[in-house]
Amino acid sequence: MAGGTLPGTDADDDDGSDRVVFHVDMDCFYASCERLRRPELAGEPLVVGMGYEAGETIGAVATASYEARAHGVESAMPISEALELLPRRANADPADPDAPDPGEAGRYLPVDLDFYKEVAGDVKAVLRDCADVLREVSVDEAYLDVTDRTAWDAAGTPADPPPSAAAGPAETRTLAEGYARHVKERIEREAGVPASVGVAPNMSTAKVASDADKPDGLVVVPPGEVEPFLASLPTAEIHGVGPVTERTLAEMGIETAGDLAAADPDRLGDALGDRGRELYRRARGEDDREVTPTGLPKSLSRESSLSTTADEERKRETVRALAADVARRARERGCLYRTIGIKAVEPPYEVNTRARSLPGPVDDPDLVESVALDLLEEFAGDRVRKLGVRVSKLDFAESDQATLGGFDAGGGGADSGGDGRDRERGSEPRSPATDGDGGKLTDWVGGEPDGTDADDGGKADRRTADGQASLGDWS
Repeated sequence: MAGGTLPGTDADDDDGSDRVVFHVDMDCFYASCERLRRPELAGEPLVVGMGYEAGETIGAVATASYEARAHGVESAMPISEALELLPRRANADPADPDAPDPGEAGRYLPVDLDFYKEVAGDVKAVLRDCADVLREVSVDEAYLDVTDRTAWDAAGTPADPPPSAAAGPAETRTLAEGYARHVKERIEREAGVPASVGVAPNMSTAKVASDADKPDGLVVVPPGEVEPFLASLPTAEIHGVGPVTERTLAEMGIETAGDLAAADPDRLGDALGDRGRELYRRARGEDDREVTPTGLPKSLSRESSLSTTADEERKRETVRALAADVARRARERGCLYRTIGIKAVEPPYEVNTRARSLPGPVDDPDLVESVALDLLEEFAGDRVRKLGVRVSKLDFAESDQATLGGFDAGGGGADSGGDGRDRERGSEPRSPATDGDGGKLTDWVGGEPDGTDADDGGKADRRTADGQASLGDWS
């Protein structure tokens, strides 16, 4: 790291890492998406149900807003049980003495994965633009290694906005905190939904930090402050400790992370195996895992927000620029693509996509531009507030490109229908997404693949998770 250490830290007694890791955790993501298109829901208790139809009692809670959680509603709870704790607002009738109190009732909505997928794509587009290394854990959380983008150097004394809920000296703001605030503000501005961010020298501490001040939180744990930050927390807050492990530790007299950090690692190993020693290290702020991407991307895209416009030349200029950037990124990554598509968002938030399949994988920037512009023609005369270009069905293997002799921009690929277009007009009515059997939880709940608690049935940690579905996205 260029520059000095933070005040109050000892260069010879820090966490041994100059890495800067962000854990970005979207706050009640499904509920936030619903509030994005229905602002009148802000502040109201809101439950989004999977396998749920409006007015019914079957299904399970996919996510509950913080206002709904105050009534005891939790993720994965049966809708019927949630209704006992939080009656449906539609059933509240001030004239009926037996009806629920409107102030103690909430809104219930079915999931709309098509819409959440679009918002998730906007969030991940920001994250991929802000970090060279990104690990997507689930639809609502990700790790970013931003060591090459920022540093732990002091950035001056506090001013507006106020400093984060930092574990380090409150009088010091770091460059890392400023960059984390920039990422949060971009997510809010470009995707329209709130996020909590934890900043630390390693993954496990960053995850704990992102949970420490929800919702819409920013907690920074600089080097030298990791172990003190963790010490007073209950063991359940340590990444990788689930209910079974928590009980085992309690039986050993270990109640806090500080207790865990001071325990005999051999004793922990005898009780919990290798995982016990790993939890001991994490409680001490030691985590040398690298932030690694979760496999190769399925698509590459670029989007641009606009002042709402119907100007055809401006739309075409925007699409040309986006197409050139996407094609460049594909070439830099050494991948070919089989599908080219565009996205057009009409006000207020009507998402429309078009795509055309090619005869085989190609690397052809001119073709990306020409196909994208051709697809844009369907929106001639329409007002748009955002445009995007995507290449998908990526091929990272060494392979020959398709022979494009005879490829007709108006012709169709094998999976595009007669006119070569995958029609997904966003203005068509969307049916609520269900898993077909009233809410099979294993199809919906995502979790961090590292550090899971095997004794807890694979459940990672015991934080209140939103239980979001894993979504494909534009980015």
